[in-house]
Amino acid sequence: MRVTFLGTSGAVPTTQRNTSAVFVNREGDRLLFDCGEGTQRQMMRFGTGFAVDHVFVTHCHGDHVLGLPGLVQTLDFNGRDAPLTVHAPHGTRSRIEDLVGVAGTDPDFPVRVRQVGPGDTVLDGDGYEVCGVRTDHRTHSLGYAIVEDDRKGRFDRETAENELNIPPGPKYSKLHRGEPVEHDGRTVDPEEVVGPSRPGRRVVYTGDTRPTDSVVEAAANADLLIHDATFASDWADRARKTAHSTAREAAEIADDAGAKRLALVHVSTRYAGDVSPIEREASERFAGEAFVPDDGHRIEVPFPDESDGET
Repeated sequence: MRVTFLGTSGAVPTTQRNTSAVFVNREGDRLLFDCGEGTQRQMMRFGTGFAVDHVFVTHCHGDHVLGLPGLVQTLDFNGRDAPLTVHAPHGTRSRIEDLVGVAGTDPDFPVRVRQVGPGDTVLDGDGYEVCGVRTDHRTHSLGYAIVEDDRKGRFDRETAENELNIPPGPKYSKLHRGEPVEHDGRTVDPEEVVGPSRPGRRVVYTGDTRPTDSVVEAAANADLLIHDATFASDWADRARKTAHSTAREAAEIADDAGAKRLALVHVSTRYAGDVSPIEREASERFAGEAFVPDDGHRIEVPFPDESDGET
């Protein structure tokens, strides 16, 4: 699973940071979370491609959706005919539809807008699902959690071959699928050679939000939490007034959830020249890795029992 940060700035873009957008390539399924102005150019710049079938909108503030008309038009110019589904919080369908049609022309492919809410299975994918997460912003808002299915346990080939005298072949596959086999006059159960199931990966993207218990719950043991960290704590009053989070508050959420990594995004232009106050105060509170990604930063999210990587 590869996560590419296309836009990490707050409401206003800077020369270094675009407005909100995160691209996830999950085993070939390409998912776009938010689509701030200029997202299509960021997709070209950072090589994600345009093969997106699902866009997940956290809320309808401009810095999260103004890239939709341009993206849809570009897809149309490129001859797309496959449907594009835009998932958005309840109460926002008409605004999304108006935005997509703002140029006054209809694309030659279907654009479907689905309204979703907290706890909904927004997308039921192959081996994973995307679920809605309750957030707390100044409008209809929603976060999203990518949750993979548990994986099969490890197959103990040494036991199968040396202790049970089962030669490599179809019986191994059946056992790994959880099916018993007959060998040497007895039944061999899968539990004898297959370890316990292993968790899949979990990535949570909040969009703009105040700290919420629902995010803590959704991000339990997450491999990556991407959380609003618009301000450092010296602007905590402003964060409360505008329904955003400080870096310390994001770190507290990540720590309470037991997340492994915390990406701090939606960074205010106050920190355009130096994001170290954001990173520093989050790292002081969060036991895992906390960082402010640059636009174009790519992360390979490993399975919990594998090592990680980033570029």
